[in-house]
Parts: sequence; C-alpha cells; structure tokens
Amino acid sequence: MTQLAISFVDRVSFARRLGAEAGDRAAHKAEKADPAFRERALEFIVAYIRQHGEVRGEDATHAAVLAGIAPDDQRAFGSVYKQALRLNLIRVVGYVPRVRGHGSMGGKLYAAGSAE
Repeated sequence: MTQLAISFVDRVSFARRLGAEAGDRAAHKAEKADPAFRERALEFIVAYIRQHGEVRGEDATHAAVLAGIAPDDQRAFGSVYKQALRLNLIRVVGYVPRVRGHGSMGGKLYAAGSAE
C-alpha cells in the first residue's frame, strides 16, 4: 500500500488553513457589499444561539440569511463564528452531520458562551 508523503495531521492542517483563507476572502467580499456585514452577522448569530439554546451552525447561518444577512458566499460566516468563539460569545458543544455536506460529519453544534 502506497503512503502519501504528507502526514494526515499536515493534510488536515493544510485543509483547515485553506478553508479559513476562503472564508476570510468571502467575508472581505461581503464587507465590500455591506460594510457592516461582520458586525450584523455576529450580533445575529450570537442572539440566535442564545435564544434557541443548542443550535447547529448551519441552522443559525440559514436563519441569518433569511433575516437578510445574505453574503454572496456563505463561507463568509466562517470568520464570524471564529470571532464569536474567540470572544467566548458561543462555544462548541458537539458535532452533527452537515445538511449542506450531504450528511457528512463536521457540522458544529453551538451554545451560548460565558461572555456577556
């Protein structure tokens, strides 16, 4: 059996970095169309999770889009979730199958964080 020259850990790290970069590019593009995108999205996502308890990230994102916070590329929300996690406004409490990922694992279940 042939092994790949790059370790699994390195491949995962590389894939995550590419995903983060794509999300950041999407967020910058969203901010060109709506300079308040990140602020509006952060406020909405945190409030939605606080109101509903444990929430799948995809559901919170979908609700934001329905509320009119709708960037061209929904990967723009990735940087919003990262910021909310970094500020401890939300926290990951589990993992769930992804709807948009055709049932693949990797979806996150969020709850309110301890920061007020």
